[in-house]
Amino acid sequence: MAMFTTGILVLTSPLNTLPLRIAPVLSSAAQLVERTLYVHLHPGLILGGGNQPRPVFIPPVVDLSTIISRLYSNAADVCGHLDVRVLLTNVRAQSATSSGTTIPNGPFPRPQSLSHSPDVVLTDFPLQNPGQSNQVMQCLQSYTGHCYVCSPGLPSVLLHPQLMMLQETEDALKEPEEEAEPLETYSDVVVGGTFDRLHGAHKTLLNISCLLANRRFLIGVCDKAMLKKKVLKELVEPYSVRVQRLQEFLQEIKPSLQVEIVPLDDPYGVSVVDPLLQCIVVSEETRKGGEAVNKKRIENGLPALVLHEIQLLKDAHHTETEEEKISSSSLRSRLLGTLLTPPKDTSHLAPLPYVIGLTGGSGSGKSSIARRLEALGAVRVDCDKLGHEVYQPDTAAHHRVLKEFGSDLLNEDKTINRRALGRKVFGNKERLKALTDIVWPEIALLVKNIISQAREEGKQVCVLDAAVLLEAGWTDMTHEVWVTIIPEEEAVIRITERDGVTTEDALRRLQSQWSNSQQVERANVVLSTLWEPEVTQKQVLKAWELLQERITQRTKGDISS
Repeated sequence: MAMFTTGILVLTSPLNTLPLRIAPVLSSAAQLVERTLYVHLHPGLILGGGNQPRPVFIPPVVDLSTIISRLYSNAADVCGHLDVRVLLTNVRAQSATSSGTTIPNGPFPRPQSLSHSPDVVLTDFPLQNPGQSNQVMQCLQSYTGHCYVCSPGLPSVLLHPQLMMLQETEDALKEPEEEAEPLETYSDVVVGGTFDRLHGAHKTLLNISCLLANRRFLIGVCDKAMLKKKVLKELVEPYSVRVQRLQEFLQEIKPSLQVEIVPLDDPYGVSVVDPLLQCIVVSEETRKGGEAVNKKRIENGLPALVLHEIQLLKDAHHTETEEEKISSSSLRSRLLGTLLTPPKDTSHLAPLPYVIGLTGGSGSGKSSIARRLEALGAVRVDCDKLGHEVYQPDTAAHHRVLKEFGSDLLNEDKTINRRALGRKVFGNKERLKALTDIVWPEIALLVKNIISQAREEGKQVCVLDAAVLLEAGWTDMTHEVWVTIIPEEEAVIRITERDGVTTEDALRRLQSQWSNSQQVERANVVLSTLWEPEVTQKQVLKAWELLQERITQRTKGDISS
């Protein structure tokens, strides 16, 4: 069957039987939809009966909160490629709907626009008579069109034939339906978090918060100081991007809510000073933070917030070095070795050898990664070693350095005293630039010679191992830039142990170099040696395999053009 980009899944099963159906329903939907799956809940909806059904408000109940968690948890397990979004436009507490204002035509006075236009509508509605199939599908199309902006003639699919095997299990477990337990709701609700690369656990938190909030939803988003301790903080999306994605998501989930998003530069933010807040949504992991917020509120003369705790979602696909829960840090670690940004135009370079510019701060493990790539078949170009070569007697750089900085730099064997030269340029940007203007172009010439030789030998990949790759402007010689990062505190430990220098000297060295964030901004691929060597090796193997695929695709493109 044809694949669709975006779908709407209308779930009609009663809340007490829906938990059993979620995983198989999502699995079936994932065979048809490849990007975004909106979920619309209408328990007990009858399609194909005599009258055309209309959407109605459904009350927030405890079971609904459980269903939302189950939906996102199952989605992470069985259809992780899909962006699943549970829509709550038609979910509202009775008290909120009877506050003196009338709501025409129920929850959808006009069809709601979605950011991704649906290509198909799916349902779990049980077809009692196969002869009613067309009638039910027409009814489903009409119902969905009343709720959401859809293209005319939207294809519809009944998933129930694929779910028949569940019927006997459901019948065996069926118990008398009890009256649903109402969910306590609040006027104003607050949450806080990083919300990096919006995933199922974030969506669960946001959806349940929307379920609880009747008027306003306040979100504190970690920024600046609150990101310092994050794993792979350099790969955290910019604050503006995270806010934009939150706004888009929440506008679709519950457009009636007043949403406020503010930067969070400390653990409390506005939650300890806003008098209108009534509830804070936490997880078992962040409950202590919620309790700390309440302590501060009481100190500020404000009432404590209700702590509504949700469960963490387990990550069925986590590795040994990742957290058991679904988390942004795990997602960031999975980006290591992958292509984060497409390569720039390199039409001025020969297609082969494909040149990787590998750089990273002191202590980052850059050269160890270069050696691992060399073991996989790459030609390693050691620019540090070439830097020593250009200072040798009778070279162009040797003569120019002596002319610029004085013949008192000469050792007895006519070599340049690099330590004495260092003292002459240390702390003087102009003198340092005068030196690099001499040395860097000479190193670049040697690099080009090695690359040309590798081409003559039929080599596929060269790795330019260069600490100053970006500063020297050598990216023009490369097809891609790869950057190796580790946290500053780890780099300091490595430098002091390796070089026998003080912590202060190590920090000064790091601060004289480009920061991790500056380097990552210019990187196509990012790697990290923070964990055990086996983890680094897996990253390098992944990066190498993906690189081979890109080279193959590029070669095919060159041949066909």
